[in-house]
Amino acid sequence: MATPATRKPIMVLYSGSTDPYSHRTRIVLYEKDVECQIVEIDPSKKSRELAELNPYHQVPTMIDRDLVLYDSNIINEYLDERLPHPPLMPVDPVSRARARLMLLRFDRDWYRLLPDVTGGDRRVAGRARNVIRDGLTVISPIFKEQPYILGDEYSLVDCSLAPILWRLDLYKINLPRQAKPLMEYAERVFARKAFKLSLTEAEQEMRSKP
Repeated sequence: MATPATRKPIMVLYSGSTDPYSHRTRIVLYEKDVECQIVEIDPSKKSRELAELNPYHQVPTMIDRDLVLYDSNIINEYLDERLPHPPLMPVDPVSRARARLMLLRFDRDWYRLLPDVTGGDRRVAGRARNVIRDGLTVISPIFKEQPYILGDEYSLVDCSLAPILWRLDLYKINLPRQAKPLMEYAERVFARKAFKLSLTEAEQEMRSKP
């Protein structure tokens, strides 16, 4: 994914170094092994260039030639369609629809709560942690029967869940013993080459041992 200094990359991704939405897009990029320049954006400082590209001034934002995309799920599906190997979405319409529903649920049930978890209100943070913990525990039995969320094949749904699982320690979310299948699944995902490459220095430190 490294781009020679003399060659301008076709794709550019504006990414937050600790942002979970950006993280899941970086995972997809490395799964696809696509040449892309990744530009880290400091969320505490406004980027004029990003503001001109994205009316919401959010990461991730991707440029592919004359196309500008934002929203990580839209970017990820675009990458999967533009670069079909390896495929990260099912082929048949029914399975694709189910995958999209799972992505929507992750966003509405868990991702939207992440600002509450890291916010200053302890009660709000505690409630958010409990919702995420309970939701993850509920899906854990899936991994007793199959290696990945949709079955035998790794998918965009796994790419979306992985950033949350990587940040459980950071978010102070402690899973119960019955979530063991989920944690074993997490280690399988973390062991993937693309996942390791996707981590920024700040993300690596999220799980560093004292």
